Amino acid sequence: MELWEIEARLGIEDTVARYVRFADSGRGAELGGLFVDDGVLATNAEEASGRRAIVTYLEATRANLAASATGGGRIRHHVSSLRIDLLGRDEARATCYFLAVTAVGPDHWGTYRDRLVRTGSGWRFTERIATVEGTAPGSWAADRLRGSG
Repeated sequence: MELWEIEARLGIEDTVARYVRFADSGRGAELGGLFVDDGVLATNAEEASGRRAIVTYLEATRANLAASATGGGRIRHHVSSLRIDLLGRDEARATCYFLAVTAVGPDHWGTYRDRLVRTGSGWRFTERIATVEGTAPGSWAADRLRGSG
């Protein structure tokens, strides 16, 4: 493995870790900064295109969680099994699993599928697809996916 590959992998790992920390602490603007200007954040039912739309979506999600009796206003994402496929020095794809825990326990889980590029500010998402594969009965995410949260 060449030095640039190690640097790329560490940079991508840092971007994924920052995403989780910013999401869990409600820092939408900083999280939005992890995307390129025309980046896309998509979920099972929603898609936000462009940094401003991503920040707006994240702020609405944070407000929804805060107002939720089942979510308890706090969330912690746990990410594992990160796989990074470098497509060159400045482009990569990545996948990983996530488990989100709220005040009542395990809430929802699934996968992230990412496309990233190296920019002057570090590795940034061009696309992040968060697929929820399961929810706990009565959880915040279950209510939200049903449209009642």
